[in-house]
Amino acid sequence: MSAPKILVIPGSLRTGSHNAKLAAVAAYEFARAGVDVTRISLADFPLPIYDGDLQAKSGVPKQALNLKRMIGAHHGVLLVSPEYNASVPPLLKNAIDWVSRVQDPHEARGEVFRNRAFALAGASQSRLGAARALQALRLILTSCQANVIASQLTLAFADQAYDDMDRLKNEADIAALKEMVAQLIDISQRMM
Repeated sequence: MSAPKILVIPGSLRTGSHNAKLAAVAAYEFARAGVDVTRISLADFPLPIYDGDLQAKSGVPKQALNLKRMIGAHHGVLLVSPEYNASVPPLLKNAIDWVSRVQDPHEARGEVFRNRAFALAGASQSRLGAARALQALRLILTSCQANVIASQLTLAFADQAYDDMDRLKNEADIAALKEMVAQLIDISQRMM
């Protein structure tokens, strides 16, 4: 069986973001596992705030179509989300909202969510490690009929989680990352 293609999307654009750093660490782990991995920035897919009237007037923005096609070109997706007020940040939620509206002529709306596996990770300086955001994100994705794997990584005390080479220090965090990576690869391969 061929190796799946995995897409890693950090849900933060902030300079020095713990989640962008975690996305880089995860992408490296996927590469070590021998899969084709792509890490993108949502800054490369700027989107207006979702508005049904805007969609009715102007259609789906080209960048939403581009992001949907980027997701569609991969077998598995890892979303790495910060936590804003115990929930998903607006940048990531807005991207999901727009992508869920994209429908190419040959497919059903939302098909991009149903035909691949999704994994979740999040980092926070708190002891919860973005767990509440990941819970909300899991609910959003399952309402889009996405296959969200059980393993996830909640990186607590993210400001202290890395060594001077930007690698995870804590053995439990490393084990959780490896488990999530292995499960996403396995389920993505089975869905190919």
